[in-house]
Amino acid sequence: MVKNVELNFEVTPLTYAVLSQELEAGELATYVLDEKQEYIMSTTPTKIIEQACKYYGSSLKGRVEGTKEVSEFIYKPPIAINPSTGMFFFPTSSPRLKTCSWIAHSHILILHPKEDQRITEIVFKNGRKVIVPVSYGSITNQLQRTAQFRYELEKRLSSD
Repeated sequence: MVKNVELNFEVTPLTYAVLSQELEAGELATYVLDEKQEYIMSTTPTKIIEQACKYYGSSLKGRVEGTKEVSEFIYKPPIAINPSTGMFFFPTSSPRLKTCSWIAHSHILILHPKEDQRITEIVFKNGRKVIVPVSYGSITNQLQRTAQFRYELEKRLSSD
């Protein structure tokens, strides 16, 4: 069941994806896939991610700068919304684009290329699936970069 919600929604460790979606009228909205619930919100995915970063004591800009410091990833950097609860997300395109979606690293089971690898099906650990209009190679790269960033950050945090 899909619920329409306003900005009181909070990204949690149970959030799988924050996806850009075009509505019938042509306007952009956000489809949020949670472990047990789905939501439609009338804002962009990046604004929801920004709100989540602020909720956990930073900003999206701060999280991006932190990623660059740890991993040197500059283009489409993954972020740690809250590393202590394993909330690592990666963007599907430049976060400056309204069509940028965000995927939670820890919930992905497998990726499947579709349509000559131009789009990708993401299968989550609970069996739910989403299709993103991003090449299989790009999503695979983002998944690997997020794993590398996560490893480096967790190594730093455990040595303190």
